Amino acid sequence: MADLSGTPDDWSTRHSVRAVAARTVAFVNALAPERPDPSALAELLLRHGERGPLTLTEADVAGMRAAALRVREVLAAPDTDTAAHALNHLLASGAGPLRLTSHAGTTPWHPHLDSDDDAAWGEWLLASSCMALAVLIWDRQLPPGAVCASSSCQDVFLTQGAGPARRYCSRRCATRERVAAHRRAHG
Repeated sequence: MADLSGTPDDWSTRHSVRAVAARTVAFVNALAPERPDPSALAELLLRHGERGPLTLTEADVAGMRAAALRVREVLAAPDTDTAAHALNHLLASGAGPLRLTSHAGTTPWHPHLDSDDDAAWGEWLLASSCMALAVLIWDRQLPPGAVCASSSCQDVFLTQGAGPARRYCSRRCATRERVAAHRRAHG
């Protein structure tokens, strides 16, 4: 039997639609700066289940950044229709046909939209992000993400979860905005 890099449950958890969508958000935010750090991005890949050791070139980072900027449009869309249209454009222009892979028997079979198992990192990021975001829109019929409402933050975050609609990417941003509003009102 092939080595599946841990139990199937472990693999499935790390590569679930929700986990891939969370990875997408992490990369969109990490790749937002003009010159993201290749070693930090390699570490982020490892934290999200890729096998190491990894070395990313400047060309890898440039491809990933271009993909992340395109995916950000889907996450920042103000409504479901806008998100779906942006995603359809990405799927038509940046994804290959749906295929199944087991990475030569090293993983359970799973879908990919990139051209092959050795596709460039930017192509992989775009295709895997599109797949996860398409499933989220399909499943919930809601936009998959939003841009943080904090005036000092431009990070994106996933909006699809239980509870009321979120406006901020983190409690830290929400608290910072509440404190600033309180100071303006009582200041």
